Amino acid sequence: IMCPFTHANYLVLGAAVVASFVFGYLWYGPIFGKTWAQLMGIKTGECKPKPWALPLTLFGTVLTTFVLAYILYIYRPFCSYGAAFFIWLGFYIPLLFGSVTWEGKPWKLFALNAAYYFLNLQLITAVLTFWS
Repeated sequence: IMCPFTHANYLVLGAAVVASFVFGYLWYGPIFGKTWAQLMGIKTGECKPKPWALPLTLFGTVLTTFVLAYILYIYRPFCSYGAAFFIWLGFYIPLLFGSVTWEGKPWKLFALNAAYYFLNLQLITAVLTFWS
């Protein structure tokens, strides 16, 4: 049985989604875009995202934000940043291990993506807890 989630502030959820989306753009764009492309084996100018890449990424960001908000609603105020850490450690890290072990991606890419997901979850948590 799920706890009711009737007190969702959709403006705050929207702000967290926008913050996460902008952070992702900066992380995989101007900050680490060239490094990411090199680690992925993509040559400069070859990265042509599919038309559905951004909408699907946005949808994934909305899902992540909503689920994290729900978890924080249950556990707050005791461990909001801790909850984000354990979500990262228990769900994101094992999935990223698969990219190294099964897809042959380099450990540097693992580290780059793991750092992004950790910071992104903390950013979403900060927005949700600050404005809630």
